[in-house]
Amino acid sequence: MTFTHALTDGERQRHRSSFGTAAGAYAEHRPDYAPAAVRWALAAAPGPRVLDLGAGTGKLTGTLLGLGDALGDALDVVAVEPDAAMLAELRRDLPSVRAFQGSAETIPLPDGSVDAVVSGNAMHWFDMAAAGPEIARVLAPGGVLAGLWNVFDDGTDWVAGLARVTGPAAIGPRDVPAAWRIETAELHLPESGADSPFHAPEQAEFPHGHRRTAESLVATLGTKAGVLVMPERERADLLARARAYLAGHSATAEGEFTLPLLTSVLRVRRRS
Repeated sequence: MTFTHALTDGERQRHRSSFGTAAGAYAEHRPDYAPAAVRWALAAAPGPRVLDLGAGTGKLTGTLLGLGDALGDALDVVAVEPDAAMLAELRRDLPSVRAFQGSAETIPLPDGSVDAVVSGNAMHWFDMAAAGPEIARVLAPGGVLAGLWNVFDDGTDWVAGLARVTGPAAIGPRDVPAAWRIETAELHLPESGADSPFHAPEQAEFPHGHRRTAESLVATLGTKAGVLVMPERERADLLARARAYLAGHSATAEGEFTLPLLTSVLRVRRRS
C-alpha cells in the first residue's frame, strides 16, 4: 500500500516501528534538511524554543543546531523520539541536545514550553487525533507546527526512472513533489476550522541535494519503511534492481553524484 492513511492499524504500526531495526543505517544514509526550508518553517515562531518531534536519529535536529549557529542566535532545541534505538543514535551524534523518549501522542514536556514543533519525515506517522491536542498543549500561543519532508525531485529523468524501477515501497507518490502537494495538503495536520487551536496550513518547497554514490543511494532506499517491512527476498530483489539501474545510468554509474531533492514544508500556526 502506498499512503500511510490506507494502511490498516496493524500495518501502520509495523511500518512506523520498523526504523529502529536499521537505526545505524538511517543515521548514516538519510539526508539532512534544506536550511532555507527550516528557516521558513520557523519564520513566524514567537521565540527560539524548538521541539523536534519524532526526531529519529537527529537529522532535522542537526539542521536546527546548524541554523542557529549560522544565524548567530542559538535555538533552544529539544528532541523527542519513541524508538530507543533511533534515540540512542541521536544521543550519540548530538550529545549536547536534550533528548527524551516519548511520542507525538504523549509529549514529555510542560504546557506552553516551546515556540515551535517541527517534524522531519515523521508527521505522517502521528495519530493526529491524539497528537494534535498534545502539540497544541506544549506550544506557546502563536507558536508554529511544521512538518518537513525530503522528496525525490522526479523532474530529473534518472530519478523518475529509479522510481519506476523500485516501485512505491521505496519511492512512493508521497515521495515526489506533485503528489506530495496534493496528498499532504489534506493530511497530517490537526484540523484548522473555527473551533481549532490552529490556523489554516501553508505549503512551501526548497531545493536540496544529497551527495551519494550508487551504493550509498541503494542503502538510503533500504531505510524506507516500505522496504524495511518487506520479506527478505523481496527486499533483496528490490535493492538489486535499484543497484543495477544506477550502475547502468551514466549520471550515477561511477563516483559521487548529487541526488536532487526538495525539502517540502507544511506549516500551521497556533492561534494566540
